[in-house]
Amino acid sequence: MTRLATSMLLFGGLAGLATAGTAGALTAALDTPSIVVQYNADALATESGTRALYRRLAQAAEQVCPNPSGTRLVKPVVLQCRQEALNAAVSKIHSQRLAALHASRMTKSG
Repeated sequence: MTRLATSMLLFGGLAGLATAGTAGALTAALDTPSIVVQYNADALATESGTRALYRRLAQAAEQVCPNPSGTRLVKPVVLQCRQEALNAAVSKIHSQRLAALHASRMTKSG
């Protein structure tokens, strides 16, 4: 069994990157927080394995995009950050089953 890894990249400040020069954008992308989530590709063959990986990716998104301390209500910018990180991670894995689960969760929450 091969261990694969995906990293969740948070691309914050997209407007700033769009106006920045190429070198500035590259530096900002390299400084972007990320977490590597390792998984076994065989686990994606089952619904339970897919759901377990999705939960781990969502937890990693929460770590990459933390809510300010002392705040109970999650700010919209934090929710957007988490969504973008989760979108990027699901996209990197290239699993139809994971993509379908992600799409169903986005339909329920949005």
